[in-house]
Amino acid sequence: MNADVKALGKVAVLMGGSSAERQISLMSGAGVLAALRSQGVHAHAFDPAERELFELKRDGFARCFIALHGRFGEDGSVQGALELLRIPYTGSGVLASAIAMDKVMTKRVWIAEGLPTPRYEWLSPEQRTREHIRTVPDVLGLPLIVKPPREGSSIGITKVAGYSQMQGAVELAAKYDADVLCEEFIEGEEVTCPVIGEGALAHALPVVKIMAPEGAYDYQNKYFTDDVKYRVPSGLPEAEEREIQRIVVQAYRTLGCRGWGRADLMIRASDRKAFLLEMNTSPGMTTHSLVPMSAKAAGISYETLCVQILGLATLDAAASIAN
Repeated sequence: MNADVKALGKVAVLMGGSSAERQISLMSGAGVLAALRSQGVHAHAFDPAERELFELKRDGFARCFIALHGRFGEDGSVQGALELLRIPYTGSGVLASAIAMDKVMTKRVWIAEGLPTPRYEWLSPEQRTREHIRTVPDVLGLPLIVKPPREGSSIGITKVAGYSQMQGAVELAAKYDADVLCEEFIEGEEVTCPVIGEGALAHALPVVKIMAPEGAYDYQNKYFTDDVKYRVPSGLPEAEEREIQRIVVQAYRTLGCRGWGRADLMIRASDRKAFLLEMNTSPGMTTHSLVPMSAKAAGISYETLCVQILGLATLDAAASIAN
């Protein structure tokens, strides 16, 4: 492994950034940095909120591990900059990152490909009149979910139980995004499933079942409490787990993802049908994070996982890379 690690060259772990998920990104980046260094990788922390990206080229970085979350980190922006700098990076390319970051665009692609995802209503700024907002539950039913379509980590999300809550929920989501996504609520079990690789080599890791107190898998419970319980192996029937893995890999390939990613889903209690919620192209790598948890169940240590993801770093214009 040492020879392989030396071939990776000087590595920048991009962490922090300027999105609403900065704090989580710093936690993810610290974990990745320590893991890579423990394996002999010549890795350094790099915060794009504090340094200009062109310094990556000037300082001789050979590749980047993107541990940024949210806007300017997993929305195609930093990926585009790294393409221009010709520095290979982990995770999906510019287009896949941009589409996956936008939950409405993701849904449009999945629906076009016949993949299951909850019904939704998209509210642009012009559509956010009180009269229009009041009609959304008539279309999607209650309860329903209101969220900003381009944020992660459950930021700005509300589960709406009645008409009277709609206006406040939309106003909260609108603080984080110009558009607002209203989504049918799927009653059932929440699961997540990571994917590693690209194209025909992309494969799913074990499904993780998420059991949050009163279903509140929110920002606080995700990262700062131990109230949420995770089950991996999931305990789902084997055929159900395989079907979820199949759907997730298809969803990943359909968006053009590469490197690694993680899909979140709901399994509807009434008929056990799985529905795709979103695809994360730069998933969390904190001690509470789900990709390392799933990988561990597959016999892959955190350190090995980080090196494996780093080894898949590439560019959209891969033909121009001289490795």
